[in-house]
Amino acid sequence: MKAFKTILITGGAGFIGSHVIRRMLTKYPKVEIVNLDELTYAGNLDNIADVATAPNYTFVKGDITDVAFIKSLFDDYQFDAVVHLAAESHVDNSIKNPLGFAQTNVMGTLNLLEAARNHWKDDFSDKCFYHISTDEVFGSLGKEGAFTEETAYDPRSPYSASKAASDHFVRAYFHTYDLPVVLSNCSNNYGPAQYPEKLIPLFIKNIMKNKPLPVYGKGENIRDWLYVEDHAIAIDLILHQGKIGETYAIGGNNEIRNIDMVYTLIEVTDRLLGRPQGTSLKLISHVTDRLGHDFRYAIDASKIKRELGWTPVTAFEQAIEKTVKSFL
Repeated sequence: MKAFKTILITGGAGFIGSHVIRRMLTKYPKVEIVNLDELTYAGNLDNIADVATAPNYTFVKGDITDVAFIKSLFDDYQFDAVVHLAAESHVDNSIKNPLGFAQTNVMGTLNLLEAARNHWKDDFSDKCFYHISTDEVFGSLGKEGAFTEETAYDPRSPYSASKAASDHFVRAYFHTYDLPVVLSNCSNNYGPAQYPEKLIPLFIKNIMKNKPLPVYGKGENIRDWLYVEDHAIAIDLILHQGKIGETYAIGGNNEIRNIDMVYTLIEVTDRLLGRPQGTSLKLISHVTDRLGHDFRYAIDASKIKRELGWTPVTAFEQAIEKTVKSFL
């Protein structure tokens, strides 16, 4: 098991990052955890307010694309590990602003890689650059099969293209410079603290406010839903026990059609609000499908189960109830 003294976590005020920060702070009280976040629209320090007074925690506001700033950060804190989560991540936004996604997701990652390489150049031992990515880099599945670590890349949106490019840069630094890296590609996350632009938190809030629930097309697109706290456990395992140079696919083993997820959210939210069953079904509206909308994602997570002993442990019913309650 790898041991670190000071870990940089980028995007730690965001959705997944805040859960990773909380886990690292509580599990490793003698390790310094530095949270770097620019606090753009999806970053919120309230997400980690409950652990912000931990003696091993430091928050730094900054931009991962700022070369001089990132260099000085490495000089100041002497990081021996990086957990890179900071990213623009909403597909719809990437369609409207592909250049912004390329700048943050590609150039930001490249800037961090360069800073790590230059700072660690005299000694790569006991160091790790961990890059967290998405299953969307693999493209779209048909009705059968699942993505694995060996699946060829086939990104279909500006978002997934930017993440694919950043993945390639991380692997290139491993092969070219021997930079100690690990990567993971995860399926769709859900849980408390997710910014309400994604399907689950947006629809929970719309149900609460009796606003329309805009479902793309017929709602038949399928996603493999991964509870964020289970993902944080996997990230912890990969950072500390993952093999350098390897990639791990992380999935929830929980494929659900979008329309069925909407029905579930309506049932749970209406029940918790004390409304009669089915009250919010009338809010569903079918809208024109997203450009290039991938039909199905699914991950075969057998490698991380086999090598690191990880499987998702939170039952979907329990997790979705906890998620809805967090927004009420």
